[in-house]
Amino acid sequence: MKNHSCPDCYRRDFLRRAALGSAALFTVPGAFADAMTITPAMTEGPFYPDKLPLDTDNDLVRINDTITPGVGAITHLHGRVTDVKGNPIPNARVEIWQVDNKGAYIHSRDGGLTGPKRDDHFQGFGRFMTARDGRYYFRTIKPVPYGPRTPHIHVAVYRKNKRALTTQCFIDGDKGNAKDGLLKRMGEPAKHLMVQFKPIPNSKVGELSAEFNIVLGVTPDDGHE
Repeated sequence: MKNHSCPDCYRRDFLRRAALGSAALFTVPGAFADAMTITPAMTEGPFYPDKLPLDTDNDLVRINDTITPGVGAITHLHGRVTDVKGNPIPNARVEIWQVDNKGAYIHSRDGGLTGPKRDDHFQGFGRFMTARDGRYYFRTIKPVPYGPRTPHIHVAVYRKNKRALTTQCFIDGDKGNAKDGLLKRMGEPAKHLMVQFKPIPNSKVGELSAEFNIVLGVTPDDGHE
């Protein structure tokens, strides 16, 4: 337990400031139409953690009770997990993993869990169970590019402990998107993986809000948890 604060505290503070600053953070024109499109799947990639960190909560910026945060632009990644009809899917486990500000994963073949190549203060992986309304929330950093890849965050969603979706989300408008091989092969469906990273009004440290709504190819008949 992170006794300096808690992930829910960050979430409540984010929601309070977002509500005061701009309702547009939660309402996007055309969002309902987009919600009818199943979120495209993408490869897991080679760097899903081969050894999970001791801390796997939804605050990737601080590890356990450490005071020093991970380096990067603090980003509040949030959204809803729904079916194709827009019904929320509660109790779905959402996982994210991404490189740190130095471009390294928490993987033994990419700098290891600790070491000079990695930011040892960035968790790199997190989990969150969706609420009754299907919402999820992570405090992380804005992704950075590495090698040939444009900035992205890996996302996996589990239902009843079975992986229902593996995908990635990207920074809308990033100049590296046009050169990313995986995105180019996807073609038109890639637009459903683009996320706007918006500055949070009145944030003293330049925090960002990124809303990524996830639609699974399931129906209410599948028996939501």
